[in-house]
Amino acid sequence: MTRASGRTAGRRVVISGMGVASASGLGADLLWRAARDGLSQVRPLETRRPYDGRIKIAAQVPDFDPSAHIEPNILPFCDPFTQFSVVAADEAIAQAGFDRIGIAGPKTAVIIGTGIGGMETIEDGIYRYYVDKIRPETLSVPKLIPSAAPTTLGMRYSCLGPTFAIGSACSSASQALGLGMQMIRSGMIDKAIVGGAEACVINATIRAWEGLRVLTPNLCRPFSLGRNGMSLGEGAAIFILETAEAARARGHIPLCELAGYGTTSDAKDPVRPDLEGASHAIELALEDAQLRPQDIHYINAHGTATHANDITESEAIIRVFGDYGRSVPVSSTKPIHGHALGASGGLELSIAINALREQIVPPTINFIEADTRCPINPTPNIAQKHKIQAAMSNSFAFGGINAVLIVTHAE
Repeated sequence: MTRASGRTAGRRVVISGMGVASASGLGADLLWRAARDGLSQVRPLETRRPYDGRIKIAAQVPDFDPSAHIEPNILPFCDPFTQFSVVAADEAIAQAGFDRIGIAGPKTAVIIGTGIGGMETIEDGIYRYYVDKIRPETLSVPKLIPSAAPTTLGMRYSCLGPTFAIGSACSSASQALGLGMQMIRSGMIDKAIVGGAEACVINATIRAWEGLRVLTPNLCRPFSLGRNGMSLGEGAAIFILETAEAARARGHIPLCELAGYGTTSDAKDPVRPDLEGASHAIELALEDAQLRPQDIHYINAHGTATHANDITESEAIIRVFGDYGRSVPVSSTKPIHGHALGASGGLELSIAINALREQIVPPTINFIEADTRCPINPTPNIAQKHKIQAAMSNSFAFGGINAVLIVTHAE
C-alpha cells in the first residue's frame, strides 16, 4: 500500500476500542464471529404487543436485560437505543484501556448517530394516550429525543466536550465517526466516543417499512439474483477515537487507524440512490486517506439487497475502482445483523476492522447467483483469507446522505 504525498493536514486518528450490542449478543467479537462464519442472526420476530403484519423476521438483540448493565438511577431515562449505547460504550472504553476518569474531561466529545432515536418510547406513549387513555410516561421526552444517547454517555463518563446526536438515516453512525475524526485532527478535541444506536424493531416501525416494500419475508440476499429486500435489525456500535500519539504515549496498541472519511449528498430523491453521490463519497474518502483505489483490499458494502441500491452501489464501485472494482473483495453483512438503520454503519465498521485485523473477508450469505447488473466480487457464501491493508465501509442513506470510511493498520 502506497500513501500519496501531502496527506490531509492534522493529527493521525486511531480507534483504540470498540463495543457492540447486536443480534449476535453483547460484544464485538460475537458479531465478528457470526459475520466471519456466515451465521445469520435474523430470527422469528418478537414483539411486546401482537403483530399482524406480513414480515415475521428481524435481527433483534437476544435476551437483553438492561438492569444487569445500567444503574437503577439511570435506567428510567434510557430508551432501548440508549441502553444499547451504554453497553457498547462500556465495552469500547474498557478495550481502549480507559476508566471513567481517564476518558473524562473537556476535550472529550460524544457523538452518537441514530436514524430515529427513542422509537419504543414514542410508540408506548402513543399507545398509552390513544388506547389506554392515560398520559405518556413522565420521562418520555428525555428518553425519546435522539440526544438522549450521547448525553447519557457524556454524564456517565464525565465528558465535557462537544456532545450531540447525528440524524442522517442509515449513514448516521458513519457520520459520527467521520466528524469525530475531523474534530480530533483539527485539535478541537483530544478524544471522542462515537458510533450509532437504533432500537426500532417494533410494531409501528415494521409496518411503516412494510409500506415501502423493501423488507424481505424470507432471506436477505445482497447483490444476488432473486433478492427481494432487507431484514430490519437493531443494536449499537461505539468506538473510542484518539490521536496515534496519545495512544503511543500511554502504551496502548490501537485496533486500527481511521484514515479516511468522505461524505456527500445526492440532493435528488428521498429514497432512490444516485450514482454520482455515492461514487463521489468514495472518491472523497480515498482522497482524505491519501490512498489509491488499488490500496483498498476489502469493501464492506451498504448492500441492502434492494434492487436499486445494490445496482447503484456496484456501479459506484466500478466507476471509482475501474476494472479493479470487479475483483476487489466486497461483502454485505446485513444478512447477518440486519439493517440496523442509524447503527448499521457502526456495526459494519466493527466487522471491517476485524476483517482487517484477521485478514479475512466475511461472506455475503444467502447468495444464489450473480446478477450481471452488479458486476463486483461479492464473496458469496464462504469467507476468504485475503491480505488486507486497508478496508472501506460504505453507508448510503435515505435522502441521499452518503458516508464512506476507510481504516488501515495503525503504524
